[in-house]
Amino acid sequence: MRKQYAVIGMGRFGSSVAAALYAEGNEVLGIDKKEAHIDEHKESVTHAVIGDSTEEETLKAVGIRNFDTVIVAIGDDIQASILTVLLLKEMGVSHVVAKALNKNHAQVLYKVGADKVIFPERDMGERVAHQLMAAPNVLNFIELADEYSIEEIKVPGSMNGRSLKEINLRAKYNITVIAIKERDKIDISPDPYKKLHDDDVLIVIGENKDLVKFEKTE
Repeated sequence: MRKQYAVIGMGRFGSSVAAALYAEGNEVLGIDKKEAHIDEHKESVTHAVIGDSTEEETLKAVGIRNFDTVIVAIGDDIQASILTVLLLKEMGVSHVVAKALNKNHAQVLYKVGADKVIFPERDMGERVAHQLMAAPNVLNFIELADEYSIEEIKVPGSMNGRSLKEINLRAKYNITVIAIKERDKIDISPDPYKKLHDDDVLIVIGENKDLVKFEKTE
């Protein structure tokens, strides 16, 4: 489903997240106070705005409350990062994801309201974009190659009380269950006749296009 994202800070990391979200057909707004960053990346987002995110008027002008998720990817200015997150939450933005430079920075970001804090590496933008777009029941995501991934996903309600053999995910979705998490233990190569419960977590592997189909199962 097409969603609306705003990325604040269009440096190396922020621009890669924005481009990956935009490539998947989402509406993406890029915001940066440096005109050079906006000029460089304006073709890889839906809209691009030059502005200071620490000023409430800038955020109001772009209708920031209307976005499903706002990613604060400000570079080395910790103060601006913290103030931006604080403003976003005060203005009612429901989901704010913020980039942290270190552990102390992350702690402050959580205290001022960030819903998720990440410690990105240079090439993590695309992976973060995937996680942002994943269904709510997807708990974790590991990219193995361009087309293959491993995901941890909650057992859909429709599969509660059924066995892996009954569900036959390989035939229906072309994915493979490699383990099941049950509370504090992991069952590797689980018995195909074992009944699933709605609080179990499936660890599955497959092509990204097939995993996306499975994510939509209710």
